[in-house]
Amino acid sequence: MFTIGPIDDVEITDLKTYRDQRGWLTELFRTDELLAAHAPAMAYISETLPGIVRGPHEHVDQTDCFVFIGPGDFLVRLWDAREDAATFGRMYDVVVGASRPARVIVPPGVVHAYKNLGPEAGWVFNAPNRLFAGQGKNEPVDEIRHELNLNSPYVLEPGVRQPAKQRAA
Repeated sequence: MFTIGPIDDVEITDLKTYRDQRGWLTELFRTDELLAAHAPAMAYISETLPGIVRGPHEHVDQTDCFVFIGPGDFLVRLWDAREDAATFGRMYDVVVGASRPARVIVPPGVVHAYKNLGPEAGWVFNAPNRLFAGQGKNEPVDEIRHELNLNSPYVLEPGVRQPAKQRAA
C-alpha cells in the first residue's frame, strides 16, 4: 500500500550536543536554520511512557518542529498523504532520541506517529508554527486524528491502537 523512502519537505536534522564538566547543551532550533513558514508560534514538551504510541495524526495547516533528544529513543513513522506531492503514498521510519538527537520538521498533510522504544518515560519537545486551538484557544484544533479510525491505513504497529484522548492544552 505504501512505498518506503524519504518524504519531500520532511526535514530530519541531527543535533549536536556540547558537553563539558557542568553537563551538556543542545540547540533545539535557531531561526537562521528554519524556513520563515516554520517559525514557532508556541512550544511545549510532552512525556511519553515506555511502549506508548502517539498518533497517527496530521495537520491541515500546522508544521510541527519536533525535537527528540532523550531520554531513550523513539520510532517516528511518517506517511505522505499529500496528493499533490511527488512522494504521495510514501512511508518513512526513523529512530531518533538519545542515540541520535534530532529535529524532525513535519509539514501539513504528512501523517505522523511515534513510539517510545525505551524502558523509561521519554520527552518530546515541539515548537509548532501554529497556536494550539488558535488565538485564546478559541478556534478549532488543527488535527486529523487517524488513531480514532479503526480502518485507518496509518498504523504504527498492526493490532495496536492507543486510546486517543483530547489533549490538555
